[in-house]
Amino acid sequence: MTGFLQSTWSVLAELAPWLLFGALLAALLHVLLPRNLIRRQLSGYAGTIKAVVLGVPLPLCSCGVIPAGIGLKRTGASNGSAMGFLISTPQTGVDSILVSATFLGWPFALFKVAAAAVTGIAGGWWVEGMKDDGAPVEEEAPPEDATGEPASGHRIGGKVLPRITEMIDHGGELLQSIWRWVAVGILVSAAIEVLLPQQAWLDLAALGTFGAAAAALVISLPLYVCATASVPIAAALVANGLPLGAALVFLMAGPATNVATVGAVYRGFGRKVTAVYLTTVIVGSLGFAVLFETLIGGAAIRAGDAHEHGVPWWAAISAILLVLMFGWFGLQEFRRWRRNARADRWSSEQVAAGEPGDRAVEIAVTGMTCGNCADAVESALLAAPGVQAARVDLTGGTATVWGAAAAATLREAVQDAGFGTP
Repeated sequence: MTGFLQSTWSVLAELAPWLLFGALLAALLHVLLPRNLIRRQLSGYAGTIKAVVLGVPLPLCSCGVIPAGIGLKRTGASNGSAMGFLISTPQTGVDSILVSATFLGWPFALFKVAAAAVTGIAGGWWVEGMKDDGAPVEEEAPPEDATGEPASGHRIGGKVLPRITEMIDHGGELLQSIWRWVAVGILVSAAIEVLLPQQAWLDLAALGTFGAAAAALVISLPLYVCATASVPIAAALVANGLPLGAALVFLMAGPATNVATVGAVYRGFGRKVTAVYLTTVIVGSLGFAVLFETLIGGAAIRAGDAHEHGVPWWAAISAILLVLMFGWFGLQEFRRWRRNARADRWSSEQVAAGEPGDRAVEIAVTGMTCGNCADAVESALLAAPGVQAARVDLTGGTATVWGAAAAATLREAVQDAGFGTP
């Protein structure tokens, strides 16, 4: 048990500084990026390249990138641009790049960035060249405010303080969206280092680069794997004998695909585009795995180096800060779960009593982009007079409220919180 705890601490201390720094860089990109860039720029073959360049540094995993990719399409981006974004973005990100360089070396990290960009452009251009992609028509753009910008609960002010506040909010939201997978990645990495025999991975390595890469592909395609959280796992596997090329497949195909993502792509873009999406990820990851082993190989490996040395003070502070943040995120999710359970109980009691007011009121809400947005809407609704319980569906853009409050009162509460009610 002691060995497992020591290994967990070492992985956490090595990952934490770069994860926090990556979130800071992503927050800077969020604040500095013009809000109407998507509508103006992301169309045609050149637009696909721009979408990939936009997506590569963003720390979004496969499930998180879906609403962003669908949003690109709905706000005017072409299918090719949206697909390039969907393929390249989850494979990397500023946080993933830094963590990959720390665990597996800069040659590997930069090669992974290039592979993500090339596969994204290839898939996007393929879709761009298709005359009939079989995709559903979704041209509706989000509502705009009086300034002509998309309505949003988070707006950039003209002063420094509002920008700093938005940076902090956005960085926290990004970490909150992946914290569970990062925690799992750290624990699995420590478990691999302590529990699994090296011979098992040496046997897999004996299959050769392509065989090991194919095995990694089969495992990673249906699973949710975060580009950042999976790096410690891949590093532990490499340290135990897995070829770096196979690890590259794990870090490309894993974050880019899973069952939920494939289903969402099919619903949003159609059968033909989904086939392009899967084909690009499969062929691209295997091809780049072989190319990496041919050109670079394992000479650049750095996995496991830091585990043999002491933890610097700044890494320890970063690790402690990250643990505290994870604890806060977990507490927020627990509170959200309790509120949802209370809403369900209220609805069930009203239905069982057969009271005339047992119907819930559902209203549409625009401008929600994250869990914190949903929490803000829910808090505003709960504070409205006559509201007994409320539940906000971020994905569906709706709020369901139980109680005696009129719909007009509910809409006013949502608007006072900074969000729209069409």
